[in-house]
Amino acid sequence: MHRVKNRDDELRLDSIDLNILAALQENGRIANVELADMVHLSPSPCLARVKALEQQGYISKYVALLDPKSLGLCVEVFVQVRLERQVQSSFSIFEKAVATRPEIMQCHLMTGTADYLLRVIVPDLESFQKLLTDFLSNIPGVTNTQSSISLRQVNSKTALPIPR
Repeated sequence: MHRVKNRDDELRLDSIDLNILAALQENGRIANVELADMVHLSPSPCLARVKALEQQGYISKYVALLDPKSLGLCVEVFVQVRLERQVQSSFSIFEKAVATRPEIMQCHLMTGTADYLLRVIVPDLESFQKLLTDFLSNIPGVTNTQSSISLRQVNSKTALPIPR
């Protein structure tokens, strides 16, 4: 596949772009020279491709993944939340509230019996209880929560499955 722009002026990814994305998902701090060698380009065109991938939004940011347990964050809980009414104003109030809490790692609007699924990481059960009783239960419109505590993480990935 050739690297061309489509009608919306976005890049259509070729195999080199996909290889760059795969490599950066594994190591976001890889040196450009090493990355270029990995994808069989010279450093200057490789860097230009990375910059284009960033500008087009394929790469949204670079982060360091921390080990929660080394920071004393030993309890991971998944919380299903139901709201009284499934209307935009209720969704908006809930979403703004949970966005303020750093221990709420993810919040997904769901189909099915729960309106939201939260992934929470806290130091201990007492911290979770405080979050649940003092915060989540007091958000306007929340009618029910159901929590599941993770006993052990079996698998975790940050790399997306890149189509080849």
